[in-house]
Amino acid sequence: MKAITSPQNNYIKQLVQLKDKSRERKKTGTFLIEGIREVSLAIKGGYKLKTVLFYPELYSEVQLNELTNQQTDCIEISKEVYQKLAYRDTTEGVLAVAKSKTNSLGDLVFKNENPLILVAEAPEKPGNIGAILRTADAANVDAVIIANPKTDLYNPNIIRSSVGCLFTNQIATGTTSEIIEFLKEKNINIYSAILQESVDYHTQDFTKSTAIIVGTEAVGLSNEWRKNTTKNIIIPMQGEIDSLNVSVAAGILIFEAKRQRNFK
Repeated sequence: MKAITSPQNNYIKQLVQLKDKSRERKKTGTFLIEGIREVSLAIKGGYKLKTVLFYPELYSEVQLNELTNQQTDCIEISKEVYQKLAYRDTTEGVLAVAKSKTNSLGDLVFKNENPLILVAEAPEKPGNIGAILRTADAANVDAVIIANPKTDLYNPNIIRSSVGCLFTNQIATGTTSEIIEFLKEKNINIYSAILQESVDYHTQDFTKSTAIIVGTEAVGLSNEWRKNTTKNIIIPMQGEIDSLNVSVAAGILIFEAKRQRNFK
């Protein structure tokens, strides 16, 4: 088995770029995963691992073989190399280089007759995106769609904040116009979380094919959603502010839909 002990190794320098630079991730079509659970969920989610790196004092070769269970190049690394690549404070001793998915709308396959979809328009903060993906996983939605993405999905902060739920959800990206066209072609009702011309969210029927659309706290949703919505919905506020964190709002709306569907 190959071993790398120097942080100055050219391959390790490339992986540092992969961790830090969106441009490098897009150019190579690969990204870096850190952590046992995250690597395991990526494998379960159908991601192809190109290379697995492990620090043997934290994670043994036997454990590694049990984790990957696929034909993957494995590299033993030193403590110095691991610390150079590791993103989190907690250490588990495992990293992997994986191939990105295309995440196109055309790749989405709905197993349910009346799918439940969560759409987030232009979320910027990786922490919010990660939280949205955790909510989507908890509710077992049929798909998450990111409209006009401001950051690439394989940003390590998204992987970390989603605790691996990036790999457990069916995800696509596209422009707002492309997504609206896609939803209409699939006869999926559009419920946009917008303050204007809206009704209380719990008054609507989410048991049919449903897409719930949420925007950022700063600017909300674009007018294009208002023009193409089945119904604008609102979460009634009883305090001084008029908006919630986007991931919190998404959780409330998605779980109301799940409640109506008897959590099926």
